[in-house]
Order: sequence, then structure tokens, then C-alpha cells
Amino acid sequence: MNAPPSIPIRTIPRAAEVSWFSALCSDDFQYLGVPDGSLRSSFEHCSSIVKKADELGYQNILLPSGFVPGQDALGFAFSMAVLTKQINQLVALRMGEVHPPMLARAISSLDHIAKGRLALNIISSDMPGLKESNEERYSRSDEIIQFLKQCWTQETVEFHGRFYDFHPLPTDPVKPYQQNGGPLLYFGGISPMAQALCAKHCDVFLMWPETTPLLTETMRGVATQAATHDRKIDFGLRIHVIVRETESEAREAARKLVSKLDDAKGLEIKSRSQDSKSAGVLRQDALREAADDEGYIEEHIWSGIGRARSGCGSAIVGDPDQVYAKLQSYMDLGMRSFILSGYPHLEECDLFAKYVLPRMQTCRLNEVQGRLPKETPVTPLTTGVRK
Repeated sequence: MNAPPSIPIRTIPRAAEVSWFSALCSDDFQYLGVPDGSLRSSFEHCSSIVKKADELGYQNILLPSGFVPGQDALGFAFSMAVLTKQINQLVALRMGEVHPPMLARAISSLDHIAKGRLALNIISSDMPGLKESNEERYSRSDEIIQFLKQCWTQETVEFHGRFYDFHPLPTDPVKPYQQNGGPLLYFGGISPMAQALCAKHCDVFLMWPETTPLLTETMRGVATQAATHDRKIDFGLRIHVIVRETESEAREAARKLVSKLDDAKGLEIKSRSQDSKSAGVLRQDALREAADDEGYIEEHIWSGIGRARSGCGSAIVGDPDQVYAKLQSYMDLGMRSFILSGYPHLEECDLFAKYVLPRMQTCRLNEVQGRLPKETPVTPLTTGVRK
């Protein structure tokens, strides 16, 4: 039996939520950096990825947000809530883009339509067309999260802050389907302000690929900060995956993926993202620059994807046993959430489900943490007394 992680976490049972990724933001390629019209972020293509992950048994799927041709994450999630059967949706929301009371109402509507198959990925990067300080962005996010949590746990909500000044509002329009605190909040960011915000408010701290010592150091630091608020949180990893029957085939697939990449085009693609100059992206770039001749920052972790992608820039590369073992080593550290992807997303979704997913001990974090009710909850949108 495996020993419990040395880093304090919320979900002690040794099981992980295994998620896939839908390329809503023009992020699907046969060859990285070579746009392919058949892989554009149309509703048809993006929905096919979500439906495939749903059929294959992934527990969750990340819906990203960005100002590029593609799908709006929240609007897209409404459609997929009625087109999927079992998968949760992790919807990326950039704080400040939607008036908080109406954001809370939209979340409530979606949570009821999906019957609790919903989680939220909180984003604090710059909004399109604006450039603000870290302090402004994270302070605004802090206020919005506080407001949302009051919406989900109180009979009325009133908030007076630097960015928002709300007179008392009834919470009937914003009561979610999920109980005991509403949808889980996932958050990623390596800067001190990002880590502090997650430790104070959120449920799952998401990291991008780094060396194991760096990941361990980050997890320990965030867990220590959470403890100052009398909280424990869970940890997750957003990473790509390239799995084939043999290691040589997997490494060849990685080489093929970047075989037509022009670095100038790759930089152009990276620069489209609102987070392209964030602390996390710069750290990914530094790790890639220090990689070996083939781009590996440590055994089986290949950083080549970061040449043409902002954010998550590395992949686990190997045969099924090697990929499985790497994920198990992360679980030993205390990770309880994996958000995976690969290029093209439909094909790699199939391959991971074929070779690795059936071997994983899995869970749904909102179920483990008591957010998903066993019976239909009494809310204004279910069986509550209509006022």
C-alpha cells in the first residue's frame, strides 16, 4: 500500500481525476505551427473532442479561454452540457470579463443544466485590449471569488470592495446545483500573487510541466500558504502526452510533431495568448532552454511543444508503462488531477484511453469533496418553492 503524500492535500485516497482538453482557442495541429483548416476551432471540431472524451471515460475536460477565433468557453459549455453523458466540464473564466452577479447567474444555470458536472478554472491574465498590473488583476479576482462564494453559501449577498460595490442582492438567482460551496475552483499561476490567491480561495492548484524538484517545491510552498488560512487544497498537472506502443515510436512522434515548425511562426502563435509573458510561461521557456539536445527537461518530459505554444509547453513521452509510471510518480507527490492533451487532440485522446487510462485509479473531485448531491437538491431551479 502506498504511503500518503508528505505534502498536505485535501484528497487523501490515491485516485486522480483524469481530464482531457478541447482546443477551443485555435490550438489543434497535425504538425505544430502549421495551421490546418480541418482542425480549426469550429463548434463541430471542438464538440467532437468533448464527445470523444465523454465516450472514452475521462472524468473532466478543460475548456480554455482566449481572444482568438474559436469558441467562447462558457457559451460552448452550455451546449455540451446537454450533448454529453458523464464528463464534467472545467470552464475557464477570466475574472472581470462578465459582471459578477450575471456571471454567478450563468454559472448557476449551467450547473443545473449539467446536474453538477461543472468546475471552474479561474484566470487572472490580462483581458483582451487591456494591460494591468499583477496587483490589479489579482485583487479583482480576489473580490470576484469572494462574491461568488457568498452567492453559493448565503441567503443574500452584499460586497464592498475596491473594484465592486454591491448593495444587498438575493441569492435565489445564483444558487448552484452543487451543494456545500458550489463548483470547485481550479487555479493556475506560478507568481507569488497567483499562489497566494489560490491558497486563500481555490480548491485545486494547477501546475504546468517542470522538473520534479521544482514541482515539489511549488506544491510544498502553496500547501504551506493554504495552511495559514486553515485550508488544504489539491494539486493538479496540466501536461501534454505522447504515448505509443514503444518508446522509440513515441519519441519519433514527438520529432514528427515539430518537423515542419518554423520558429518565427511558433513565436507568433505563442504571442497571441493573453498569458504569453506571464511568470509561468517565462519559466517554461527557461526550462526548455536548459533541456538536452532533444528537448527533454528530465526523463520522459519533452519541452518541444513550448516552441509554438504559450502556457503548457511539455509532454510526457514514452510507451504505456513509462507514461503510466510517470503519472504514478506525480500521484506519489500528491497530485490528484491531470489535464492531458496531445496533437491532434482526437487521435491522442484515443491513444491515451487505449494504452493508459484503464490502468489509472480515477475519481471525480467534486464527488470526493461532497459537492455533488446524491439526490436532486432543493433550489429555485429544481423543487424549491417558487416565490
